[in-house]
Amino acid sequence: MTAHILLVDDDELLRRSLALNLEEAGYRASTASNAETAMEIVRRDPPELILLDIGLPGMDGLDALRKLQQITPDSAQPGIPVIFLTARRRELDQALGLELGADDYVTKPFNLSVLLARIKALLRRVERTDPGAPAQPDTLQTGDLTINPAAHTVTVAGLPVELSPLEFALLHTLALNPGHVISVDELLNRVWGAEYVGEPQIVYVHIRSLRQKLETDSKNPKRIVTVRGVGYKLVPQTD
Repeated sequence: MTAHILLVDDDELLRRSLALNLEEAGYRASTASNAETAMEIVRRDPPELILLDIGLPGMDGLDALRKLQQITPDSAQPGIPVIFLTARRRELDQALGLELGADDYVTKPFNLSVLLARIKALLRRVERTDPGAPAQPDTLQTGDLTINPAAHTVTVAGLPVELSPLEFALLHTLALNPGHVISVDELLNRVWGAEYVGEPQIVYVHIRSLRQKLETDSKNPKRIVTVRGVGYKLVPQTD
């Protein structure tokens, strides 16, 4: 089945050229020049992935992402993955977008082959976390943390925790090796794909988000621990 990609950008020339490139790469492309039109398309013809410009007129990309999350809540079916297209090179903007739930970002001007590789990697990753995919039979127990890959659920001390597909994949990767340090590059390779090695900011942002959801005190984490200069490890907790 051909993946449907929605491109949201106010640059008409970019929309036309990139939509053509996406179709030549084997995708079905829809375009919108603003967030309001994009939301209408999402309701009518939900895409498998959204390319979303941060600097949209009117409702900008960050506000649009919040609205899109309300249309596609992360419940039984994960929300639609989003890649931000941004001309803002400050790390603060990129980090903010990821914290709000975007899956990736690409800065303008971008290399088409790089963008297509990111799209392919993200769609492949979503397929791996799709609840309709073949079930993984075993529940993973690490202290009071329970991960059910088949149901795509996480509980801490019996209480459910809502995670995005990427947060789930990152936690699952750490939980497969409890007490063992995994380097940032290895996490990038396992969770995001080899295309992302060398971009640690993505890991930092998602680790911070996981800590806010799993730790009693996210500023003094006991569960997801930083090993300075090496990486991160998941430490089983029983209290």
